[in-house]
Amino acid sequence: MNAAPPVDAIHPGPGGARRSPGVIVTVLAFCGIVVSLMQTLVVPLLTELPRLLDTSASNASWVVTATLLSGAVCTPVMGRLGDMYGKRRILALCLGMLTTGSVICGLSDSILPMIAGRILQGASFGVIALGMSLMRDELPPARLGPSVALMSATLGIGGAVGLPVAALVAQNADWHMLFWGAAALGVVDITLVLLLVPESPVRTPAPFDFIGTLGLSAGLVSLLLAISKGADWGWSSGRTLGLFLAALVILPLWGFGELRTTAPLVDLRVNAKPQVLFTNLASIVIGFAMYAQSLVFPQILMLPEETGFGLGKSMVVTGLVMAPAGLVMMFVSPLSAKLSAAKGPKVSLLVGSAITALGYLLSLAMLDAVWKIVVAASVSAAGCALAYSAMPALIMQAIPPQQTGAATGLNTLMRSIGTSSSAAVISMVLASMTVSLGGRAIPSLDAFRTSLWVGCAAAVAATLVTLLIPARKAAPETGAVAPTAPRPAHDAAGATASAG
Repeated sequence: MNAAPPVDAIHPGPGGARRSPGVIVTVLAFCGIVVSLMQTLVVPLLTELPRLLDTSASNASWVVTATLLSGAVCTPVMGRLGDMYGKRRILALCLGMLTTGSVICGLSDSILPMIAGRILQGASFGVIALGMSLMRDELPPARLGPSVALMSATLGIGGAVGLPVAALVAQNADWHMLFWGAAALGVVDITLVLLLVPESPVRTPAPFDFIGTLGLSAGLVSLLLAISKGADWGWSSGRTLGLFLAALVILPLWGFGELRTTAPLVDLRVNAKPQVLFTNLASIVIGFAMYAQSLVFPQILMLPEETGFGLGKSMVVTGLVMAPAGLVMMFVSPLSAKLSAAKGPKVSLLVGSAITALGYLLSLAMLDAVWKIVVAASVSAAGCALAYSAMPALIMQAIPPQQTGAATGLNTLMRSIGTSSSAAVISMVLASMTVSLGGRAIPSLDAFRTSLWVGCAAAVAATLVTLLIPARKAAPETGAVAPTAPRPAHDAAGATASAG
C-alpha cells in the first residue's frame, strides 16, 4: 500500500497526465458554479413564461418545480453512483445531462419540452457533492479544507452571480440564448473535467439499490411537491394532504428497507451518527435561512416607489445589487476553512449561523436604500458561507471515504429541503399580508418584515441545532476534514484498484 502523498504532490490525470491540485480545484469549482446557475437561469423569465410558452401561469411554474424535484432526487443517487462507479465518470454524466437539457430548452417554445429540459438540468445538481468527494480522494491534506469550503459555497456563488447575467441576457437578447449559453458552459465543463480531472481510485463495489432509489424518489417527490405546490393547490386540498400523507408513509418504509439492505442507497446507520444527523438537520434550517432573503430583497428592490417602500429598480439592477453577496461567499469560504482548522468545523457552523441571524436583524432596519440592502445581504451571505463550508467538513469527519459521495449528496439534499420549505413558507406569508396597488394585491411592508423575522428564527434554530453536534477536535493538516485512507496505486494502464 502506497504512502499518502506529500502536501505539494500533484496527481495523475487522464491518460497519465499530471495535474496540480490548483487545476483540479479550479475546474471542479467552475463546474459547481455553472450547475448552481441553473437555479436563477429562469428567474428573469418567470412573469413572461406563460406568454412565451403559450400556457397558463400554473403550468409555467413547473419550469421551476421540475428542476427542484429532479435535483432533490438525483443528488443522493448520483453521489452513490459516484462511490460505486467513479466520481469523475458520474460527474461528467451529470454535466452531460445539463448540456442536453439546456439544448432541449433552447429549442423549446412550448411547456412540455421545456419541463423535460429543466428536469435534465436539475439532474446535474449532484455535481457539487461529487466535486467535494473527488477533492477528498485526490487532493493533498493541506489543500482539502479550503477547497471543499469553496466547492460547498459555489451553490450560493453561482446563484447570486447568475441572476444579473441572466437578467442582462433576457433583457437584451432572445430568451433562448440563456439556454444556449448554459449548453456552451456545459460543453466547456465536460471538456475540462475529461482533460484535467483525474478519476478517483476510491470505490464501493456493490449492486445498485434500485428499490431504495425508487422508494427515496417517491417519498421525496411527494414531500417536495406538496411543499412547493401547496400554496397554489391549497394547503388543505386533497392533492396536498394526499402527497404529505404519501411522504409520511413512503419515507419510513423506505428507511426500514434501507436498514435491511446489505448495500443501501443511503447508509442510515452511518447517517444516524449524532455528528452527521445534527449536521444534516442544521443544513435544513440554514438552507431555509439562506433562501428567505432571496425572496424578500428582489421584490422590495423592484416594487414601484409609489408603494412607499419599493425602490423601483429594474431586474438587471436588482441582480447587480444581489451579486455582491455571491462574491462575499467566494471570499469568505477560505476563512471558514481556516477557522475550522483552528477551532473545528462545529465552531465555523456555529459562528456562521449566528452571523446569518445578525444579517437578518440588520435587514429589518435596512430596507429603505440600495446600499443598505447590499450590506445586509452581504452579512447574511458571509454567515451562510461559513456555515455551508463547515457542513461537508463535519460530514467527512464522521464517514469513511467509500461513502463520501452518498453522504455529501444527502447533505446537499437536506439543504434543498430547507430552501423548498423556505419558498413555501415565505410565499405563504407574502400572499397573506397584502396591500392594493393599481387594482392588484402586492405584499405589504409588514409581510416582508415578517418574512425576515422568519428567516432570522431559522438562523437561530440552526445555531441551537449546531450546539447538539458532538465536540470533536479539528485535524489541522486537513482543514478539519478527517484524513482519508491511503490511495491505491494506479496500474500501468492508468486503471485504478478498488479501495479496500
